[in-house]
Amino acid sequence: MAAKEPAWLLAARAKLGTREAAGSANSSTIMGWAKRLGSKIVGMAYNADSVPWCGLFVATCFHEVGIAPVSIAVRAKSWATWGARLRPDRLAPGAVLVFERQGGGHVGFYVGEDAAAYHVLGGNQGDAVTVTRIAKDRLFASRWPIGQPVIGGPVQLSARAGVPLSRNEA
Repeated sequence: MAAKEPAWLLAARAKLGTREAAGSANSSTIMGWAKRLGSKIVGMAYNADSVPWCGLFVATCFHEVGIAPVSIAVRAKSWATWGARLRPDRLAPGAVLVFERQGGGHVGFYVGEDAAAYHVLGGNQGDAVTVTRIAKDRLFASRWPIGQPVIGGPVQLSARAGVPLSRNEA
């Protein structure tokens, strides 16, 4: 039986609910991700979970399933040239979505969409690994790992009543 979702998306789902530590403390889980990846992949000596970690989360999910992440993974927009381009009308669960945001970018995994927004499973969304709605007009790039088959296609979801669009994922 063929998998319904790619392995990296399953790895991402397993991390739902992971949170930053409050105040000056650091999450041992998030810091462990940075340590396992190392500064060559992360792109810096990562020393606090207060540093944006959406790219670190995406890199960790790929690394865990044996797919090489982008170098300088902590920089969300570096994911915009990783892998192969995937047109928005070909999106499938697990696609890497890169967004514009004030002060930089944001990166996460496509899990679906509604008329106005992509539903994104990502890290550092409200200081945690969550699924959030991000406006479609903020999409900067959509990518897929080279050599991996695209499983499925666009997933239409309904907008969740009372769930606003995310405005800033930092």
